[in-house]
Amino acid sequence: MTITETDLVHLRRCVDLAREALDDGDEPFGSVLVSGDGKVLFEDRNRVKDGDATQHPEFAISRWAATNLTPAQRAQATVYTSGEHCPMCAASHGWVGLGRIVYAASTAQLSDWRAAWGVPPGPVAALPITTVVPGAVVDGPAAEFEAELRDLHRARCTPVA
Repeated sequence: MTITETDLVHLRRCVDLAREALDDGDEPFGSVLVSGDGKVLFEDRNRVKDGDATQHPEFAISRWAATNLTPAQRAQATVYTSGEHCPMCAASHGWVGLGRIVYAASTAQLSDWRAAWGVPPGPVAALPITTVVPGAVVDGPAAEFEAELRDLHRARCTPVA
């Protein structure tokens, strides 16, 4: 499947949530859960700044979906996210049985940006979603958001002069 105009609308919201997270002093990630019939069900942004590194929006989506949706509804839903899921979030996605994932920037892109800025890698291996969840249906990255996301992550990763 390819990224559609509808996908881009939801990814735009994810990038806006990522900017909201950055403006609040957090890492710039945002995600949206959309039902099989196109209704936005849940959205969140990163909330790790206070010390709980598990407070990723994709993980919050998995927890919300497990509580509020049937297995069939979860399988038909799409998760949109500003950045490709980390292994923790990918695993939660797989365990809960969510459907398609569409991301704006890939793990490889973020890793390359961080390396170019001299930022050390995080404590968890930067793996593609399909390495963690081999059967996942995944689309991304979306070139339309690359420069904007790179700038958001640069703002978080590099000191302001």
